[in-house]
Amino acid sequence: MIEFGHSSHVGLRREHNEDTYYADPELGLWLVADGMGGHEHGEVASAIARDTLIEEVRKGTPIGRAIQLADEEIIRHSNRRAEALPMGTTVAAVNINGDQFDMAWVGDSRVYVWNGALKQLSQDHSYVQELIEQGAITAEQARTHPHRNVVTQALGVTDPQNLRLETITGTLQPGMQILLCSDGLTEEVEDAQIESILARPDLSAQECVDHLILAALDGGGSDNVTVVLIRRR
Repeated sequence: MIEFGHSSHVGLRREHNEDTYYADPELGLWLVADGMGGHEHGEVASAIARDTLIEEVRKGTPIGRAIQLADEEIIRHSNRRAEALPMGTTVAAVNINGDQFDMAWVGDSRVYVWNGALKQLSQDHSYVQELIEQGAITAEQARTHPHRNVVTQALGVTDPQNLRLETITGTLQPGMQILLCSDGLTEEVEDAQIESILARPDLSAQECVDHLILAALDGGGSDNVTVVLIRRR
């Protein structure tokens, strides 16, 4: 049995919410998308990604291929517009069939798993992550780096030939939790605090999500924040 919670908040410093999400246990699809390009660009890009994934997963398309098709659709939509402003979005998505999951991501929206301890499964496609991998900065320094919000991969703006779509498959075991979130959460809330919230047996999945959103707002709420939590009982 799957229990899940979900929520999105504009944050304390933005006028519009360019994040979107989807949560559907019947389809077995959960996703978070963080749009970029400003109002009416980021919102549109993340919505196109969401709607394309829903449509493709309904057809039985694997999640990775569905994200590639979403990328193509955003580019087509962008090319039809007269404005030169870029339109892009990150995406982190999980497709669950029975006890098997397939997850995929592009950008810096994250996928975590909790199974007694918190583990980040996705790896950010970001400038600071590249610096970490090069040994130029530490993960702690990345949290306050002036270019920490620069993504190196995004649907709609990365050349499709160079799109680094990454996928992971696994088994969703009883007691496990999968967390999808935009960087509005991880910008403000450290992994240790996320872990302590997910570890609380007294909280439902939705209550965990609500606590995480509040923690992001308490931390400053500098960006839109979106959280989806899936828990197998």
